[in-house]
Amino acid sequence: MWTSPSPSLTRRGLLGAGGAVALGALISACGGGGGGKSEASPSGGAWTFTDDRGTAVKLKSRPTRVVGYVGALAALYDFGVDRQIVGVYGPTKLKDGKPDPQAGNLPVDRLTIIGNAYGEFNIEKYASLRPELLVDNMFIKDELFYVPAESKDKIYALAPQVAISAGSVALPKPIERTAALAAALGADLGSAKVTAAKARFDKAVESLRAAVKANAGLKVLAASASPDLFYASSPNKNTDLIYFKELGLDLIVPDKLGQDGYFEDLSWENADKYKADVIMLDSRTQALQPKDLGSKPSWKDLPAVKAGQVIAWQPEPRFSYEGCAPIIEALAQTIRTAKKTG
Repeated sequence: MWTSPSPSLTRRGLLGAGGAVALGALISACGGGGGGKSEASPSGGAWTFTDDRGTAVKLKSRPTRVVGYVGALAALYDFGVDRQIVGVYGPTKLKDGKPDPQAGNLPVDRLTIIGNAYGEFNIEKYASLRPELLVDNMFIKDELFYVPAESKDKIYALAPQVAISAGSVALPKPIERTAALAAALGADLGSAKVTAAKARFDKAVESLRAAVKANAGLKVLAASASPDLFYASSPNKNTDLIYFKELGLDLIVPDKLGQDGYFEDLSWENADKYKADVIMLDSRTQALQPKDLGSKPSWKDLPAVKAGQVIAWQPEPRFSYEGCAPIIEALAQTIRTAKKTG
């Protein structure tokens, strides 16, 4: 999930012959959270979708004006949801005006940005979009990411919400649930683009599984860096780390996790608490990167850093096959070539 580099954030083989049919069957099976279902009439009839809170959204017709968190919308866009998306919040544009990496392939220049940072959510601008559906990822039960707690009631009153669970579940699940929502919104999951992305994802998964098996014994730490703290992340909470662990990756489990169980705060003096051969370092724009850490002697002394075995990590992966395949490919390559440091 969102290993926080900032105190303000502490409160990311069905294909082949007949593959499109198989993928469609998978999405139909995953259509609703908690045993619910999704239904949509292509002719404009009643539309329902049960989200991962167990909330059944029921509308008179398929929503045509969708607003949401940048990561959730970027994943929907990968699955083929496009013109319905009208507004976005969360890290969408960088200071130079270019799209934030978390925006993925979203056409951000045509979208209304109602907040670009944590705590920013312009309710008036949101209301002006006449939203019919709000879509978000949910890392903590019943909390929609980047929706300010102090104004959530006003926000929720303007449109129904769909939340996709993005914490404490393995990576394929939020991808499947996002795909199910995309299908309910009219996306074609049998398109060549989506089926090719699924095939690439499956191949990447097998590549990582093989790399882990071939280079057994490597210790891997997922972490995030801020000016004052080094955050060691739990592989039992972050959806991608849970999955990588299932594939055999030996991820270090911090022993003094915070209240939500996502990470352990370490002072820079104690950044060497966990001995790792490979460090997966939070690459989001709000986190410090290796180039920013030269003044931290403890960083330069870490065995993985000395060995040049630090890989960019996205705690908030885009929950689409297109978004996750390159991440898994890069990790597989790192594990394949990494050396033990101890």
